Amino acid sequence: MSEDFTTEKKRAAAWFRELRDQIVAAFEGLEDSHTTGPMADAVPGRFDISETRRASDDGSDAGGGLMSVMRGGRVFEKVGVNVSEVYGTLGEAAQKAMAARGVPGMDSDPRFWASGISLVAHMQNPHCPAVHMNTRMFWTPSAWWFGGGSDLNPCIEYGEDTAHFHATQKAYLDPHGGDLYPRLKAWADEYFYIPHRHRARGVGGIFMDDRNTGDWEADFALTRDIGRAFLPAFVPLIEKRRVQPWDEADKEVQLIHRGLYAEYNLVYDRGTKFGLATGHDANAVLMSLPPLAKWV
Repeated sequence: MSEDFTTEKKRAAAWFRELRDQIVAAFEGLEDSHTTGPMADAVPGRFDISETRRASDDGSDAGGGLMSVMRGGRVFEKVGVNVSEVYGTLGEAAQKAMAARGVPGMDSDPRFWASGISLVAHMQNPHCPAVHMNTRMFWTPSAWWFGGGSDLNPCIEYGEDTAHFHATQKAYLDPHGGDLYPRLKAWADEYFYIPHRHRARGVGGIFMDDRNTGDWEADFALTRDIGRAFLPAFVPLIEKRRVQPWDEADKEVQLIHRGLYAEYNLVYDRGTKFGLATGHDANAVLMSLPPLAKWV
C-alpha cells in the first residue's frame, strides 16, 4: 500500500466513475423502454453532462468532477449523477469539523483528498419512489475512510417495494458479515431522520460513515458492493410503477413530500455542507434538490 495512497485513490476514483457510467446507461435505458403508460408519448430524456472545476484560494487546481443531469424525461423529472475527485487544504471551519469527528492531525497537516459518486432521482410518476445514493472515499495524511449508502423516498409507499429495496441491499451486504446490514440499516434510520418534522424522510436503506477497519481492500470491496446493489434494488421498482396512472391529487402528495427532501438536504446533510464549505461547484452540490416542491 503506497504511503500517500496514490494507487488506492486512483482505484477508488475509477470505480466511482465506472459506477456512474453504469447508472447513466441504465437510467437512459429506462427512458427508452417506457413505451406504455403515463408520459410514454414524451421524448425520452437524456443526460446533460458538464465538467466541474474547483480552485484553491491561490488559484491552483483543486480537482473537480463530472455533473450529469437529466430534466423533463418520460420517467425522471430530474435526476443527477455526479462524480468528483477533489483535493487541497481544508479551511479552518472544515478542519474544526473534522477534528470534532476525531480525525487526527488536522491542526498540523490539513491536506485532504476526496472522491465519490452522488445520485438523487426525482420521478415524474408519483407512484415511483425518489431515491438517493452516495458512496465516497476520504483521505488525509493521518486517516482515511469510506462512507455512503442509499435510501428510498416514496411519497406513496408500497410495502413490497420497500421490502425489495431492503432485501436487495441485505443480499449484497451479507457476504461482508451477517451483522453489517442490520447496523447500516439502523444507521440510515437515524441519519435520514428529520428532527424538526419528527419523522424520517423516507423508508430508509443503508448508511455508513468513517468506515476504516484497517483493511483498505475489505472496506473498498464493501463500498463497491453498496454501489453494485443500487440498480437491482431500484430499477425493478421503477419498471413496475412507471405504468401506473396518476392524478393531480397524487402529484400534490408528491410535491409536499419533496419538501421534506429539500429541508433535510439544506439543513442536515453532511455532504451538502462539506461541498459548499470546500468551494465545490454549487450547482453540483445542490443537484439533489427537486425541480418542484410545495409547502402547505
